[in-house]
Amino acid sequence: MITTDHQQSSTGDSDTRNLPSPPAVAQVEVGLLQNFCTLLYCADSREAALVDPAWEVDRLLREAARLDVRITKALITHGHPDHVEGIAALVSATGATVWVSAAETNRVHGVLRGSAVGQGADVAFQTVGDQDIVPIGKRGVRALLTPGHTAGGTCFLADGFVVTGDVLFVGGCGRTDFPGGDTSQMWASLQRLAALPEETVIYPGHNYGTTPTSTMGRELLENPYLRCASLDEFRALRERKRRA
Repeated sequence: MITTDHQQSSTGDSDTRNLPSPPAVAQVEVGLLQNFCTLLYCADSREAALVDPAWEVDRLLREAARLDVRITKALITHGHPDHVEGIAALVSATGATVWVSAAETNRVHGVLRGSAVGQGADVAFQTVGDQDIVPIGKRGVRALLTPGHTAGGTCFLADGFVVTGDVLFVGGCGRTDFPGGDTSQMWASLQRLAALPEETVIYPGHNYGTTPTSTMGRELLENPYLRCASLDEFRALRERKRRA
C-alpha cells in the first residue's frame, strides 16, 4: 500500500488548468488480478472517494478507517467486472454516490442488479462528463473521458497525478479487443494523457509493471505504446496476436 500527499504545480493545458487542490492518495492492491483500488481523500474534511471498488471491500474499509476518512463517493474508471465487483458491498456499507460516465452506467447497473442493495434502486448515481470536477471534501479531481479500452473509460486527474484505470499501465496500456474497445480511440486517449506534464504521477488500475506507480516522463521514455510514432504503428503493436 502506498500513501502520498501531492502538492500543487503550475500548468497551462486545458486539462490541467484551474485544477482544485489535490487529494491525498492511498493505493491498495486487491484480488488475484492485481487490481489497484485508489483511495482519494481530503486531509481537512476527512471525506474520501474510492476509485474502482473491485474486491476485498472489507479490507478497503479497514484502510479507510485506519486513515480516519469517510468514503462518500465511488469513482468508476470503467465497468468491467474486475473494477466494480465490490461496488454493491461498498455502497451498502457507506451509502457512497457512484460517479460514472454515461457509457459505463449500464455495466454498473448490471453488477448491482440482484444485489443486496436492491437492483440499484437505493444507489445514488452521478453521471460524470469530460472535464467535470469531482469534489472530494475541500479537494477534487477532474474527469477525463478516455475511451479505447471501453466506450466510456474515464481517468481522474488531480494536480500532480492521474488515476488511469485500464487505459495506461506502467509499461503498457489496456486491451482494445473487448466489447466496446477501439484501437483508434485508445491511441487518441493515450495521446491526451501523454500531453500531461512529465512529472505527473500515474496510478494505474493494475499492478502489471515493474513499479506500482510511474511518471508520465518515464512512460514517454519507456512505454512501448507511448513510443509509437503513429496510429498505424500503435495499431500493429496493440492488435498483434496474443500468445496462448
